[in-house]
Amino acid sequence: MNAAVRAAVRCGTGHGLEMIGIRRGFAGLIEGDLLPLDNRAVGGIIERGGTFLGSARSAVFLTEEGQGEALATIKKWSLDGLVVIGGNGSLKGAKWLQGQGVPVVGIPASIDNDIYGTAMAIGVDTALNTVMESLDRIRDTAVSHHRAFVVEVMGRSSGYIALMGGLAGGAELVLVPEFPESLDQIADRVIAGVKKGKHHSIIVVAEGFVPADSPQAGKAAGRIVSDFLEATGSIETRLTILGHLQRGGSPSAFDRILASRLGDAAVRLLADGTAGVMTALIGQKVATLSLAEIDHPSGNFDPEIYRLVCEIAN
Repeated sequence: MNAAVRAAVRCGTGHGLEMIGIRRGFAGLIEGDLLPLDNRAVGGIIERGGTFLGSARSAVFLTEEGQGEALATIKKWSLDGLVVIGGNGSLKGAKWLQGQGVPVVGIPASIDNDIYGTAMAIGVDTALNTVMESLDRIRDTAVSHHRAFVVEVMGRSSGYIALMGGLAGGAELVLVPEFPESLDQIADRVIAGVKKGKHHSIIVVAEGFVPADSPQAGKAAGRIVSDFLEATGSIETRLTILGHLQRGGSPSAFDRILASRLGDAAVRLLADGTAGVMTALIGQKVATLSLAEIDHPSGNFDPEIYRLVCEIAN
């Protein structure tokens, strides 16, 4: 996000625009927590993860009162347009603002890569590299100690990170919401590997995975799988939940370049009088699609890649 903000500010000032930053997203918009931004204010941030403006979920923005306060802030500061960077929730907020007559351009940022219309969102590549590096390190221990490691990654409704991270990290099993399996099936696959002479396994589990035969409300998906495998006694099992490790760290080159391109495009669109759209990566080009379309399923989870992961893990 820092790279996107940096590009937006510097390209905006290059167009003669006055750039304003909003701290903590919609929460800051409601509270009037804004600050002027010039080129120097965004210096030295491209290599930093997260966003120096801060981010926050805002339940108040979902209320009529909060929405009224947000619109009042926009009027008070005489904002001519907004660039909204975030996932599906943030982009739905952007869509609502556009409906109220506020010119808005969205920039997709979600490590789950579950935003419709863009092949990649900001943060995905960096998160994938973190998952891959973690799996590489965990495999060293798994091989040495003849263990199965269950590694839970983010992905409440989309298995994209688990799928691509598992492929890059050489996982033996990848468990995702899109393809439910029973705990017995999972155990059978691990045991089959042991019988073939495999004395270690890496099992990547998306946090949104629910076993087909044993949904357990309130229990982490990785914990459910790990406990079941340990109970079979077929192989010693350990659980690692990567959690917010996936969201931090210095962004990859791909993410810095993508964010810079999308930030530049967003400001250019607003300067040219175009709004109500989201910038997107389609093929190798930056394009736009209407914010009215963001409710569609993303389609970025590819069943063919899931088939590939299953086939080459044998």
